[in-house]
Amino acid sequence: MFVAVFYGLAAICGISYFYTKSAVEQNDDPNFKSFQRTYLIVYLMAAAGDWLQGPHVYALYESYGMTKHQIEILFIAGFGSSLLFGTFIGSIADKFGRRNNCLIYAILYGGACLTKHFGNMPVLMIGRFLGGVATSILYSAFESWLIYEHNTRGFSDSHLGIIFSNAALGNSLIAIISGVAAQFVADIFGFVAPFDLALSVLFVMAIIIMNTWPENYGNEKAPVQESFSKAVAEIKNDRNILCLGLVQSLFEGSMYTFVLEWTPALSKAVGGNEVIPHGYIFAAFMVSTMIGSSVFKILQAKYTPESFMRYVLLISAVCLSMPIIAPDNKYLVFGGFLVFESCVGIFWPSMGCLRGTYVSEETRSTTLNLFRIPLNLIVVVILWQNFTMISIFKFCVFFLFSASLAQHALYVSTENVPRNSTKLPILNEEDTF
Repeated sequence: MFVAVFYGLAAICGISYFYTKSAVEQNDDPNFKSFQRTYLIVYLMAAAGDWLQGPHVYALYESYGMTKHQIEILFIAGFGSSLLFGTFIGSIADKFGRRNNCLIYAILYGGACLTKHFGNMPVLMIGRFLGGVATSILYSAFESWLIYEHNTRGFSDSHLGIIFSNAALGNSLIAIISGVAAQFVADIFGFVAPFDLALSVLFVMAIIIMNTWPENYGNEKAPVQESFSKAVAEIKNDRNILCLGLVQSLFEGSMYTFVLEWTPALSKAVGGNEVIPHGYIFAAFMVSTMIGSSVFKILQAKYTPESFMRYVLLISAVCLSMPIIAPDNKYLVFGGFLVFESCVGIFWPSMGCLRGTYVSEETRSTTLNLFRIPLNLIVVVILWQNFTMISIFKFCVFFLFSASLAQHALYVSTENVPRNSTKLPILNEEDTF
């Protein structure tokens, strides 16, 4: 069943991609195409540097003789460092430059890859610390750089949605390719080889950034602590930004929790007589996400993200309730997970557009990292506590339902207000790429 579903979804994904390419995504502006290509090459290489490491982290730690508890502590350290230092890194990006921050991402994650050569708990802990901080940069500085450059060049809001949608689609494709590549090199050279491959990708990415990306800032004159204070004040005083932060934190917290729990949930659903094919299932999830990114383009052509995301979040809550209401039905559980991954594919570009609209340019990176504090707390608490699988999915359903309410509040607040992203003066022709 799992293999057949993967091939069926792959066919649907191909059809939906070419349909949206011809019927929805119509843009012949060579400047926009060049800009999009410049961003996507770098962003997808950054994502590959992350994805290449994922499949063999646990196996590498086990090969070094780490206990289950030690491995859990290492994972907590990664999320904890992102929680503690992410906002500080965001403020640095706003003051000293988003391009420079993306280069720091390559340096920190490259350093994390190097630590994987040592089967020593303190060294591996340093690697998790570096990786956690790098993850905060991946989910803030790259997007902040994109939105600033997109707005200064005068491209429309719908074009920004196209870039985010293609980034989500490409990210899922890169995840599949990275998984295959990581397995290939691990089979030949051992579990540490995928991390060396990731280091190589990050090095090339840094070279491309230095040669193709201009620098941009939030407020380079403001002290770091001032950027942090302004970001906190904006979240506190602006209802729209607060709702947006809640939606992001609750959804992503549920998503990362789902990543930890889908294997035991599906194993329970199929019973003890069937071994689930993890590779095909993961690939099916990624293809579902790609389908969701195409669905986003169709929805965006007729509706605003403020409107349709309410229903996407509600559907997500229903999907993750399947292991609760039908834990032994593999069709309902697996089907719910696939639809949830499609919702993830809609979520990423939608949130990118919404953040581009409501988050101020001056403190964008700082604010985006502040949004990540609750989601890191959610994951750390769930890793630390010994909750049952059913209890964990109940938490996820509650978080997603709450996110749909926050999204509805954002919709009501902005229903009669024209959407207007934070625009900046258009650059002269000689200032562009």
